[in-house]
Amino acid sequence: MENLNIAFAPELPIWFLTSLVVVIAILCFYGIFKGIRGSIIRTLAGALVALALFNPSLLQEDRSPLKTIVPVVIDETTSQKLNDRDQQTKMAAADIREQFDKLENFELREITVTDQISQTSDVSSALFGALNNAMQDVPKDQIGGAIFITDGQVHDIPESKEQATLNGPLHVIVTGKKEERDRRIVLKNAPKFGVVGESQEIIYELEETGFGSPTPVEVTISLDGEIVAVEEVFAGEEASFVFDVPHGGKNIIELSATVADNEISEINNRTFTTLNGIRENLRVLLVSGEPHAGERTWRNLLKSDASVDLVHFTILRPPEKQDGTPINQLSLIAFPTRELFVQKIDEFDLIIFDRYKRRGVLPVLYFDNIARYVRDGGAVLVAAGPEYADSLSIGATPLNDILPAVANGQVTEAPFVPRVPETGQKHPVTRDLDGWDEENPKWSRWFRSVGVNKNGGETVMENDAGEPVLMLQRQDEGRVALFLSDHVWLWSRGFEGGGPHVQLLRRLAHWLMKEPELEEERLTAEANGKTLSLKRQTLGEKPEDVTITSPSGDTQTLVFEETGKGIWTAEAQVEQIGLYRTSSGEFTALAQVGPANPRELAAVISTTDLLAPIVRETSGSIQRLEENGIPRLVQIGQNASTSGRGWAGLVNANASVLNGVFRIPLFTGLIGLALLLLGFASMWFREGR
Repeated sequence: MENLNIAFAPELPIWFLTSLVVVIAILCFYGIFKGIRGSIIRTLAGALVALALFNPSLLQEDRSPLKTIVPVVIDETTSQKLNDRDQQTKMAAADIREQFDKLENFELREITVTDQISQTSDVSSALFGALNNAMQDVPKDQIGGAIFITDGQVHDIPESKEQATLNGPLHVIVTGKKEERDRRIVLKNAPKFGVVGESQEIIYELEETGFGSPTPVEVTISLDGEIVAVEEVFAGEEASFVFDVPHGGKNIIELSATVADNEISEINNRTFTTLNGIRENLRVLLVSGEPHAGERTWRNLLKSDASVDLVHFTILRPPEKQDGTPINQLSLIAFPTRELFVQKIDEFDLIIFDRYKRRGVLPVLYFDNIARYVRDGGAVLVAAGPEYADSLSIGATPLNDILPAVANGQVTEAPFVPRVPETGQKHPVTRDLDGWDEENPKWSRWFRSVGVNKNGGETVMENDAGEPVLMLQRQDEGRVALFLSDHVWLWSRGFEGGGPHVQLLRRLAHWLMKEPELEEERLTAEANGKTLSLKRQTLGEKPEDVTITSPSGDTQTLVFEETGKGIWTAEAQVEQIGLYRTSSGEFTALAQVGPANPRELAAVISTTDLLAPIVRETSGSIQRLEENGIPRLVQIGQNASTSGRGWAGLVNANASVLNGVFRIPLFTGLIGLALLLLGFASMWFREGR
């Protein structure tokens, strides 16, 4: 392609040439106005001089034509997989490709849009964003329009054509059916945090599209996968659900409405929210017996934990001991035994007996109440020393029924390095303790342990002889721990390098208080983008395979692989956004992929309404595939009609690329000299007559 143009390249400053032209023009027009002889010839000669000074050149451009780019944006988000829309999309895309093969002046640029999975962002169907990103390398004047294949549920529609960076008409082919109906639940108010044990309220509304008059619909409410309520609600009316926060950490509340006949999708019949349970400060009762070197170990540990409210009593003398010590030198307050162990015992999350010996302070009836407290969900830790082996041991009370072992009367006074047996290496309390090495643990020795006969429970630490040093046991709804050595304080003092006393004792206390992360048997699921990570903790052998159920109901099964002592993991790549259910044996876990309740699933009815304004502004067209079929694509010129019955027009941009420029000066050489001489000769000839 060749183009001819004229360009000017003056050698003198523009301001000077402009002034000179103005002066010549004034003189010439004055002569013409006054009728002076030869004025017209003088004007022509002056024009030739001015033109020569501006140094005109003839430019010849060598250009190659470029094809007009037309982007075709294909929506493959989750809503496009409903009601056979994906098949409609594939058929439309294939037909458009065939039509572009026959359009010589146009080039197809295909853009596929999938779900934008993100925990913080909620723009699942971002068609215009994908269009802008894909066309950044194309000049705007080379674009001849755009084609969208979508169900019409687009979430980033710009307010104007300029914001969309569109050049040419936008033609939209809408998949789906005109008469569709859908039922969905919308959360109106859902708290993100709540104190464990306190009430919280969730407000929701049932919405329906394409249904007749409202009828009562059952809504099932589940908490962490367990059904807790079933309510009847009407569409268009707000409803609420009040519940007590059951535990700390993540609580997943799911609401599910009954699926109607011929409903386009049941995915958005379910919605869920995550509430983070916050514990009020844990209340711990520490009862210390006779003084010993490590007496303050438990107190210092618990006082350093900001989440613990500690009540500590030290019994220095029994009630029967009378030695004449003045009252003002005794304890500041009396030991409120009835208040603590009868009236308010259920207010404590954990009771610790640190080398406590029965001296008549606590009646046997109180130990019955402590055993009842454990069975009902409480926790007791016995940190034992030599006193546990004599006749006044608390093991010789009704606590014997809940303790994992009873003393056999033997106390071993010999150095040993605490070891973690196979069970302990799997247990979250003692797994991967700092300094642990199966051959040579990097921690100091202890020098005393109490012999016991086991009743049950799990031994998670032992001495060199294989005798228990730390035992854990679940008792009905509660938990019990038995420490059979009082020398853990040697670790806290740094003896022989010390040991992980803070790590061990804190884990132990929080296991007793039912910290979810320290459960021996547990299944967890976490989502990171499109990756679903599963973790199974167990004290047993290989756990059962895990089954993953997607939001649409599809399932897949994965085999766990051992990645550590007592830890088995699996990983899956997922495509859909929403709530995934995972199960392995009797254990279940829920995981949220993408933002909670994304817009992509909130409204799934096929529509032409959302895109209609931007289509009108671009003079494009929008039509349903089911009703009108795929339009015939035709080439049109600028300012021509862009669409009609059964056809859609694409503007030929007539873009080209410059290969080279040839310059031909007009007022240089013999031609320029001849023109100037001709002008002056004509003027001289006229003046000489």
